[in-house]
Amino acid sequence: MKWFILQPVAKKTPVTDIPFIDIVVDHGNWMTSETTMNATLKDVAERAGVSRSAVSRTFTDGASVSGKMRRKVEKAAAELGYSPNFLARSLTTRRTKLIGLISNNFHNPIFLEVFDLFTRKLQESGLRPLLVNLSDETDPENSVRMLRQYSVDGVVVASSTLPPEFSKAFRDAGVPVVNSFGRYSAAPQVHVVGIDNAECGRMAARELVKRGYRNVAFLGGPESATSTQDRFAGFAAELAQHPHITLSHSFADAYSFEAGRKEMQRLLDKDTRAEAYFCGDDVLSIGVLSAIADARLDVPDDIGIIGLNDMEMAGWQNINLTTIRQPIAQIINSSVELMVAMLEEPDRYPEARLFSCKIIERGTLRPLST
Repeated sequence: MKWFILQPVAKKTPVTDIPFIDIVVDHGNWMTSETTMNATLKDVAERAGVSRSAVSRTFTDGASVSGKMRRKVEKAAAELGYSPNFLARSLTTRRTKLIGLISNNFHNPIFLEVFDLFTRKLQESGLRPLLVNLSDETDPENSVRMLRQYSVDGVVVASSTLPPEFSKAFRDAGVPVVNSFGRYSAAPQVHVVGIDNAECGRMAARELVKRGYRNVAFLGGPESATSTQDRFAGFAAELAQHPHITLSHSFADAYSFEAGRKEMQRLLDKDTRAEAYFCGDDVLSIGVLSAIADARLDVPDDIGIIGLNDMEMAGWQNINLTTIRQPIAQIINSSVELMVAMLEEPDRYPEARLFSCKIIERGTLRPLST
């Protein structure tokens, strides 16, 4: 088996000026490409009996080449085991097809689903994802500098908790950017694809009211997150129309299992528990369910829980969480479509795309009264 590695010689040299060395690992021996039998563009041209420019056009998206020529070149390339070097080509075209996929909540299991779908969709679109963890980053400008070092063609900010300043920093630097799962605005400054978090809060409130709960609470993620703020605002606004219902609220340190479990333990220790909780997302809800089980209380008889996202784990038999489904696949597909469009039309006017959510009823709320 062989692995091909492209190693830049100088770290801070502009990417268009970087010389690259091909290195091959073959049965434990290190060799330069000059000592291997790797087929080159010239070899393909000679085998096919065509010019090198004809070979180049064959492997360049959108280039003009006849069907007969394409078949001849592809046959020669297959016989020689030739594959075009896209990194080398990027030095000429100044397009790497690299898309920075950045987030900051890697301990939330739902992002395994998100990254899986994103990487698949980007690759299907002829783009190459570069996954970047910004969990400890607080300065948007540092993120811009880091991504520029990789000469990304665009950036997808896949987060509802990173401040909007991160997306705006990429926009200001002239980097095409889409904020997936971002905060809705009627006049967005960058492309935003997601859900109406305030409406999700209202949906949760209406569901609890329908089921006869009179003492309810919001248990959110980090209070600084726009998703937390909007979900609580919608929840509280809807319940304000029902003055007979008592509302309380609290916030966990993160959107994580441990944070949800810890906050629920604190509330149970105070012995001021509500009848039902709208948790800011599913992973918080699962942590809350763990704390309730440890306290030997029953869900939904003693406490009702409704989450948000409908991550895969929410449907597991031992969790069986009633939740609000966020259409993650649709959001991701739309985000990638926008990114592809922006690469073709960099001055495209920013737009916000919202997708509807719906209640997924399972077993953590009391049944509707008949």
